[in-house]
Amino acid sequence: MSVAALGFRRGMTAAVTADVRVVDDRNVIWVELGAESDSTSRSVPLSSTISAVVEQAVETARIEGMPLVFVLASPGADIVEGLAALEGWGRLAKALVDCSGIVPTVLVVDGPAVSGPALLLGVADLVVMTEASYGFVNGPTMVEEFTGVRITANELGGARELARHTGVPSLVVADRETALATARDLLAYLPSSVDEDPPRWPADDPVDRACPEAGELIPASSTGSYDVRQVAAAIVDADSLLEIREHWAPNVVTAFATFGGQPIGIVANQPLALAGTLDIPASQKAARFVAFCDAFNLPLLTLVDTPGFYPGKDLEWRGMIRHGAQLVFAYARATVPRVCVILRKSYGGAYIVMDSKTMGNDVCLAWPWAELAVMGAGQAAAILQRRATPEERAAFEADYAERLLNPYVAADRGYVDAVVEPADTRRVIGHALEALADKRERLQARKHGNEPL
Repeated sequence: MSVAALGFRRGMTAAVTADVRVVDDRNVIWVELGAESDSTSRSVPLSSTISAVVEQAVETARIEGMPLVFVLASPGADIVEGLAALEGWGRLAKALVDCSGIVPTVLVVDGPAVSGPALLLGVADLVVMTEASYGFVNGPTMVEEFTGVRITANELGGARELARHTGVPSLVVADRETALATARDLLAYLPSSVDEDPPRWPADDPVDRACPEAGELIPASSTGSYDVRQVAAAIVDADSLLEIREHWAPNVVTAFATFGGQPIGIVANQPLALAGTLDIPASQKAARFVAFCDAFNLPLLTLVDTPGFYPGKDLEWRGMIRHGAQLVFAYARATVPRVCVILRKSYGGAYIVMDSKTMGNDVCLAWPWAELAVMGAGQAAAILQRRATPEERAAFEADYAERLLNPYVAADRGYVDAVVEPADTRRVIGHALEALADKRERLQARKHGNEPL
């Protein structure tokens, strides 16, 4: 397909190129800001002309149903051009927003992303940054003028700092070449548009393969920690797991994988960090990933092991209610096939929000030693046995654990569809996804919901 046929011209300015590239047998709109042959700098101010080229490419991606890859390095709107440059950037931002939920958008940052262009990183679905890149809305000079604090560009908005503190980068890689390859890797899990299913991968890992190693990773002690990514890797297709936003909110894991060659999204509590509890960043991270997978037809696999929401005055005052509700909102409105596996603990409100049957999931599984309850035995004793002797409290905890801390009470009431052995987990999930392949939900006609942002 020619570029001209799609309604925009390649190379309208030497600073930006926009064309159609074939990536894994699919057409992708590929935009690069900053000529790769320019040995002086790839950082290009956004003039009205440059923004118009990118805007037209972005609109073409949406209209033609093609994924968008935008390679960005810009110090901001062109100061010399003034207001016209700001208007141009604004139209580009609007075009990118219009793509949301229609075609996947991947931004690659290899250099600065400053001021207005930095906000594009927050709009894009996925962001890949090189280690040398950085981004911020207000730079070091403005920070020093307003706060008196001296700070470098890298300290303020370096890729590693953003990855750890903000979750803006989906992935941080070494260099430009790796970043471009990573963008292609991400697209391999995604459909070209909302109207298509994700592309199938070669299915060379049997869906009915036993995975006993998944259960063997769980410690004997209910308080022991383990890496849930290893559990996920044992269940999904071999070598298909790709984690995103690894360094932000590490108490929850978000990752792409394949199952029988079918791309899926994974959300999992991570006992290695904060015991797998949910706090504000974890709720935001999981909620946005669930919404993204739902937008682009990726089935969701949720692996649950959490003692609840992380307690604290600071979190409550910062809006734990509102941000925790984001995860409720994301799961409750998701219409893709959804399978949940309770690996160990699932307590209280966190049990509900981690894709329980109440949230509308399709299949809820639990391992034999899973604990589903309002709270753990020790917490229950602290509330209900405040005046009891140590012996009475110990007896209460033992009785509570025996009667309530198991998956069979929930299974008897229909909150758990099946209690499965860890070795059978892959097979059961595979059958569930196959049965749900034609799942479609009729959505209520409305403009959009009022998400608790």
